[in-house]
Amino acid sequence: MINRINRNSLLKLILILFALVFIAAGLSFLFRQGSMTLEEYALKHPVQPQDNNENRDSVSSDRIPSHVSSNNAGTTVSANNAGATVSSNESVSGELMGKRLNADSMISQRIVYTDDFYYEPLSDALMAAMEGISYPAFDSLEEEPAVAYEDLRYVHLLHYDFHGNVAEGELICNASVAQDFVEIFHTLYQNMYRIEKILLIDVYGGDDTASMEDNNTSCFNYRTVEGSTSLSKHALGLAIDINPFYNPYVTYPEGQVRISPRGSEIYADRSREFPYKIDENDLCYKLFTERGFLWGGNWNSMKDYQHFQKIT
Repeated sequence: MINRINRNSLLKLILILFALVFIAAGLSFLFRQGSMTLEEYALKHPVQPQDNNENRDSVSSDRIPSHVSSNNAGTTVSANNAGATVSSNESVSGELMGKRLNADSMISQRIVYTDDFYYEPLSDALMAAMEGISYPAFDSLEEEPAVAYEDLRYVHLLHYDFHGNVAEGELICNASVAQDFVEIFHTLYQNMYRIEKILLIDVYGGDDTASMEDNNTSCFNYRTVEGSTSLSKHALGLAIDINPFYNPYVTYPEGQVRISPRGSEIYADRSREFPYKIDENDLCYKLFTERGFLWGGNWNSMKDYQHFQKIT
């Protein structure tokens, strides 16, 4: 009798165990229907490009240059994320100022590095648009300009903007550094290096401050060094300013710290980590210095973190 009872108890225990295993397997199957591996999740939820404009949001919209309007070199300005966005008013074609004016008139002299990265001489139309803005009017000088139109080149390129989108850019530089520029910017493009915009300084009426406040990357502008009568390397087309709002110009007049452009003071502290900062670990720094450019961030009497120039 006792053996029969033990045998019955054992059979019941075995049946209970089988039932528990069956129930557990069923529940596991149900839960797995709504789950996935990390690899599966990554495939179904690809990382989207991030807009790292959060630090700019603290800058008020009053830094939009008031003089930049639809009458300035065919551009319009609109507020966007507390900053100024400059875009061509030729919305159908989307062409930039220099690209529109040069068109195909200089194609026979165009030097193509790769698709969309090329340089060429300035057309008569582009020179006429620049005169009195980024290039001095001939009747305003007592002597010939330090650089002739013939020594300048129009450069067309592509870059990634702060939203991770591919954008067209253009600049004017000295012929001696045009090849450097297309090679450098092509490498930056391949590495998806973010540059907010690259527009001719003429879009801003030749106003370097307005261009910096709008975080515009630019090169040629026939002007003197701020606070002096000496010509800047920008006047020769041998210098370029990259993402200037995040890489400000710091001087010390009469022992007082002066930071330009207005609103970029927090980015003068280079011990901080923030997007778009140029330092010696930055790809932009490495590419320019490898080709013999000097970086303003290494200067002693002042700091120009946005600035690269070449002595030729």
